[in-house]
Amino acid sequence: MAPAKTKNVAIPITGDADADQLLVDDPLALLIGMLLDQQVPMEWAFRGPSTLRARLGHLDAAKIAAMSPEALEAVFKEKPALHRYPGSMAKRTHALCVHVVEEYQGDAAKIWKGSKDPAVVYANIRALPGYGEEKAKIFLAILGKRLKAAPKGWEEYAVPFSDEQPRSVADIDSREAFTAVRAWKQAKKAAGKSKQD
Repeated sequence: MAPAKTKNVAIPITGDADADQLLVDDPLALLIGMLLDQQVPMEWAFRGPSTLRARLGHLDAAKIAAMSPEALEAVFKEKPALHRYPGSMAKRTHALCVHVVEEYQGDAAKIWKGSKDPAVVYANIRALPGYGEEKAKIFLAILGKRLKAAPKGWEEYAVPFSDEQPRSVADIDSREAFTAVRAWKQAKKAAGKSKQD
């Protein structure tokens, strides 16, 4: 079943219009992109779902879950590798898809469309394999800020990513915003390094 097209919503992060649109149109693509968003540049992580779909011929949670983790790992390791750590990220992606199949009948959107309670939606996201507290908050902020798909009151559960500071992918609605988020991340990283010196 093809995901419905979502108009007038943008997450312009990858530099590739089709890859960006996939993040808006396909809930599983967005989940996988957020999962991959560590230890690599944001645009590389969020381009991953589009690359994975091209290599597999689909982006279907049930079909991915039915693969062996080793088979998915081989797909991740094809050149160019899908991630800096293709082995561990393939395992996490596989576990994520298994979870989506077992808990949500393969429909990733049910993670947030199944409840109007922001606490429940946050708990659903936090329970996803590979999603720590910060990743879950950022994803909730993406739902709230970019997709307008988070329940009323989501902001409380996404702090600090629900504020106006351009600090995460949830704040990227233009290339200018992308640049602002990257600058904020670099400044934070530099501040962290100076504390260690």
